[in-house]
Amino acid sequence: MPSCKVIAICNQKGGVTKTTTTANLGIGLAMQGKKVLLVDADPQGDLTTALGWPDNESLPVTLSTVMDKIIHDEEFEHFCGILHHAEGVDLLPSSIELSGMEMTLVNAMSREFTLKEYLDRIKHEYDYVIIDCMPSLGMITVNALAAADSVIVPVQAQYLPAKGMTQLMRTIGKVKKQINPALKVDGVLLTLADMRTNLAKTTADILRKQYGNVLKIYKTQIPVAVKAAETSAAGQSIYAYDKGSKVAQAYADFTKEVLADGERIKTKSAVSR
Repeated sequence: MPSCKVIAICNQKGGVTKTTTTANLGIGLAMQGKKVLLVDADPQGDLTTALGWPDNESLPVTLSTVMDKIIHDEEFEHFCGILHHAEGVDLLPSSIELSGMEMTLVNAMSREFTLKEYLDRIKHEYDYVIIDCMPSLGMITVNALAAADSVIVPVQAQYLPAKGMTQLMRTIGKVKKQINPALKVDGVLLTLADMRTNLAKTTADILRKQYGNVLKIYKTQIPVAVKAAETSAAGQSIYAYDKGSKVAQAYADFTKEVLADGERIKTKSAVSR
C-alpha cells in the first residue's frame, strides 16, 4: 500500500458509540474497496466481542501480547493473532490482559510509542488502521494518540458529554505538543442523536458554536436506534444486520465524509510537492 492513515476513535466518556463507530466506519471503508485493520485498544474487548469473538480471553494473541513483545524487544510474527472478519476487515483483538499493560508501560522505555512501533511494522499492508480507544485518558490511549495521524471524536447528543470534550482536547493538545506533532483532529461526530428533541438540537448548536470555528463537525449525525445496539450481539456491522435502516445510511454517509477528507489531504499533499 502506498500510504496508510491511522485514525484513533477517542473520547474519555463511555457510551458515546466509539466501538460501534469504529466497526461501522471500518467495514464501510472496506465496502469502498479499502484494506482496513481495526485495533481494539480497550481491555473490555467490546470491539472484539462486537465483531464475533465474545470469548476473547481464550484468544492466544491480543494487543497486550504484541505490545509486551515490543517492550521486551522479542522477535515475533507481526501478523500472528490478527483475525479476519467476514465483512472484509482485519482485527487486532483485545482482552482484560490489556488492563495490566498500563502499569507495564510506566516503566518501559519510549513507553508512549509502543503501539506505534508495532503498527509501523504492519501498516504498509493497509489503507486505514482504526483504533477503538478505551474510555479513559491513560497510557494505552496516549499510545493510540501517539500512533495516530488523526482523531475522530464521537460525542453523544447530550449537553454533559459535549461539555466533557474540553478535557479530551487538552489531552490531544498535550500529545501533539510533546509526543506527536503531526496529530490532528479530523472532526467531531454527533451520535445517538434524536433530532426531534430540543436537547439534541441544543447540543448540536453548542458544539458548533464552541468548536465549529476550530474543529470540523461532521455533517452526518448518527441517529439513536435499538438495532444499532443489537449488532454487537450479532457480531455484524449495521450494514449486514439492518441494511436499510437510517443508522446504516448515516454510517455510509459518514464513511463518505471520511474518504472525501482523505482525498482532499492527498490532493493538497501532491500539490505542495
